[in-house]
Amino acid sequence: MNQVDRRSFLADSIRTVGTVALAGAAGVLVGRTGSAEPMVWQLDPDKCIACTNCATKCVLDVSAVKCINCFDMCGYCDICTGYFEMGYTALDTAAENQACPTGAIVRRFIEERSGQRFYEYTIDVPLCIGCGKCVKGCALMNGSLYMQVEHDRCLDCNECAIAIACPTQAFYRIPASQTEIMKRKAIAALAPLASAAHAASGWRRRRWTPRGRGAAGAPRPAAAVACGTGTT
Repeated sequence: MNQVDRRSFLADSIRTVGTVALAGAAGVLVGRTGSAEPMVWQLDPDKCIACTNCATKCVLDVSAVKCINCFDMCGYCDICTGYFEMGYTALDTAAENQACPTGAIVRRFIEERSGQRFYEYTIDVPLCIGCGKCVKGCALMNGSLYMQVEHDRCLDCNECAIAIACPTQAFYRIPASQTEIMKRKAIAALAPLASAAHAASGWRRRRWTPRGRGAAGAPRPAAAVACGTGTT
């Protein structure tokens, strides 16, 4: 009888230990899940081929994917292949000469030096539909224009329709604190300026305005910002 009681006691003890262990493991998993950083969708510009899916596949009426300009890569060209249609008839802001179908790129004269005229190109975000026409055109020159998901507009769907349709798998999730995926060339262009930028109080990627020279050797106007849309 004692042996039976002892066996029952041992069996009950094993079951109790097992239950506690499982509960502890579940608690750890819950804790880890609760403390995990949220993930958001973003577009890798080095994989992007500007296929127009960002404009047509997003569940929003106007895509959450927008063009940005890395000004430290931009040449501030008079003849910008990201701004002008390939068959332009004049270097002016007439709609028929612009590559952007919605006129979302704002062209502004900055200065003239040694007979060269320099222009700043910024993005009017509400007008941008994420079609990528400017990105494809800019790729023929410096490639300073590229696409990114604007998280204040993105619905962060569990299954992103653009990611599913993307032919190069350029869409994937990143930690929310990372915010963006910069072009490798943009990172290289900004690297020499990073220490000075972080040393300046109140630095933000769309706010720092040093004077210097662009990636193509063109003077960077004082009004230029490091990387961003330029307008909101």
